[in-house]
Amino acid sequence: MDKKFIQFPKDFLWGASISAWQAEGNNYNSDFEKYFKAGKAANHYEMYEQDFDILQKLNLNAFRTSIEWSRIEPEEGKFNEKEIEHYRKYFSSLKKRGIKIFATLWHFSNPLWIEKIGGWENSKTIFYFKRFAEKMCFEFSNFVDFWITLNEPVVYVSKGDVFGEWPPFKKNFLLGISVISRMLYTHKIIYNHLKKCNYKVPIGISENLAYIKPKNKYNILDWFAFYFADYFYNKYFFSKIGVRMDFLGVNYYFSADISFPNKYEQIGEKESDLGWKIHPKGLYYVLKYVKKFNLPVYITENGVADKEDKIREWYIKEHLFWAHRAMQEGVNLKGYIHWALIDNIEFKEGKNARFGLVEVDYENNFKRKIRDSAYFYSKIVKEGGFYYP
Repeated sequence: MDKKFIQFPKDFLWGASISAWQAEGNNYNSDFEKYFKAGKAANHYEMYEQDFDILQKLNLNAFRTSIEWSRIEPEEGKFNEKEIEHYRKYFSSLKKRGIKIFATLWHFSNPLWIEKIGGWENSKTIFYFKRFAEKMCFEFSNFVDFWITLNEPVVYVSKGDVFGEWPPFKKNFLLGISVISRMLYTHKIIYNHLKKCNYKVPIGISENLAYIKPKNKYNILDWFAFYFADYFYNKYFFSKIGVRMDFLGVNYYFSADISFPNKYEQIGEKESDLGWKIHPKGLYYVLKYVKKFNLPVYITENGVADKEDKIREWYIKEHLFWAHRAMQEGVNLKGYIHWALIDNIEFKEGKNARFGLVEVDYENNFKRKIRDSAYFYSKIVKEGGFYYP
């Protein structure tokens, strides 16, 4: 079979990502730290210069990170100027390397004092988060190229309020609907205030989208379960935002068959270390879905837990192939940000989920080692594409 070169635009953004709680370490004022114990995590807080050197070595021109609310505001109304200065140096280090910054204001983790008042179940959290967001815009808008207000709010609510696996460990679907509605309202408010702060910086949201379908297309009950799951997981949040987005952030990891009443089975030909089945074509389907919003789209997360680096090259190549196919069919895809730059802490899985392009040796002073798949990705970036198949 003849190989074809899959060419991406010259202005396409190629990046990698982390989140603060999962990578920085010592975020002891976070509710997630209370339950999941990241400890020093990947020590990114102290080693960010080395990590950014690697980012540059890999030819990447974009980086997605988050600002840890619990670090900046460890007590209600008391902003830690030392930590603000840390992030100022952090962002400055990226800018001097010419790297575009995607800054996420909230990536699951909340300050402990927010947890004490009931977290996102309490409407006061909207006011407190708005105040935090305004402060961050005032401090960092000259550095940030893209603001992401919230990361995967539907995942957060599903895990925390519906299935009881994350804080606040509730199992109440109606509560979940209430919380997701509150977070939706929060995004709208934050969007307006960030625009007042600096109207030039694009504002979006990162949402985890899954390609799902009824397990038995001839079973009306499976269709009912599919419509319910697809609406709540994929469509509800975006459908309610309206015009308050300048771009869409798509996080994609899996596809699934849905059967009545609420059973799902992941589909795919290979598996990650976590047992997640991998279905690259599902990315094509979710990108085609978001085309209707007529906005620039960035893949803000896509990656695989693969400690031995056996399938990550295949994973990257296949997902990029289907992303490119979606672009050919009119999706305004502007960038791909791989999850993650470095190994970091997953929530229940801890250090066992190795998503990094760069290996972290937790037993040897957090030594970094660039994986072969990272060089493969770097070659794609340098050449602006790859040969397929």
